[in-house]
Amino acid sequence: MSIRVRRIYDPPEPDDGVRVLVDRLWPRGVSKEDVHIDEWPKAMTPSTELRRWYHAGEGSYEEFQHRYEAELAEPEAAELLDHIRKLARRGPVTLLTASKAPEQSHASVVAGLLKSK
Repeated sequence: MSIRVRRIYDPPEPDDGVRVLVDRLWPRGVSKEDVHIDEWPKAMTPSTELRRWYHAGEGSYEEFQHRYEAELAEPEAAELLDHIRKLARRGPVTLLTASKAPEQSHASVVAGLLKSK
């Protein structure tokens, strides 16, 4: 299974496969015509409350990861996560985020869960 995390600001690459935006909000400065997005599962993204809590610097990445994994276990999010997992079994999937540090973001949490099951 090939799953990778990239910034949405990076140009699309031929080996991206299915491109999945994993941010709840549309990224600033990016036109929908300029990027190729195949999926945008908003119900699988961190809740507004969790996102604000983490960006306010109120907790560690490990605590964010734990809370986000709990959100991803909810039925609607779990169903979408399973859908992305099925796509990844068929070919490459690229998770896209506007985060400046994708390795310490929700996108990495999603990638880890997709790879672990």
